Amino acid sequence: MEARTTLISGATKGIGRAAAERLSARGHTVIGISRTKPDARFPGQFFQADLGDREARAAVLTEITGRFQVDNLVNNVGVANPQALEDVDPETFARTIDLNLGAAIDLTQAVLPNMRRQKRGRIVNISSRSALGRELRTSYAAAKSGMIGMSRSWALELAGDGITVNVVAPGLTGTDMMRMNNPDIEQRAKAIPMRRLASPDEIAVAIEFFLSDDASYITGQLLHACGGLSIGASSV
Repeated sequence: MEARTTLISGATKGIGRAAAERLSARGHTVIGISRTKPDARFPGQFFQADLGDREARAAVLTEITGRFQVDNLVNNVGVANPQALEDVDPETFARTIDLNLGAAIDLTQAVLPNMRRQKRGRIVNISSRSALGRELRTSYAAAKSGMIGMSRSWALELAGDGITVNVVAPGLTGTDMMRMNNPDIEQRAKAIPMRRLASPDEIAVAIEFFLSDDASYITGQLLHACGGLSIGASSV
């Protein structure tokens, strides 16, 4: 496999960190962006930035694209902000949409010129099983549903340039953010047909596939990595 340079947002924890470790082990040059600093074992270059701050993300993207030719992009950063319907407020809704979708647009626009020049690129966008519907997730479900539609539109626009765009939609995964937003996560796991949470690395496997040269003829597709929950809940 030819060495690739892969940019991952939300790279220091959970799914982003698992993807960084897996891809680095496969020979990728990994570039991570996150609001929080990683530990010393982070497997790549790291840039600290709050991607919820538009000025901060513009600055960090200028720095990264000035130093690296990015071949692959994983738009992983996100936030759930659970709220009951009657509590949804315009500010929280806007913040949720901007971090989940606005940041993905900005990151993609930043790396697109190099992908187009080389007539090759891979973009993987992280959605969620919550896009199918979930209580207390008005803003998040809207954002993650938007990620799917946005990705399909990009796939059509970019196919002629040799750039693929695909979506991975994780289900309940054993990450810090998932546990924080789901205090009843172990009970919820019983409804998963496989009756367990995913590990972050099991999601990273799907990301790695879509970034690979083996997936060169696959674009605009959605892969649920959810233990079967996207097709139904366990009856036990």
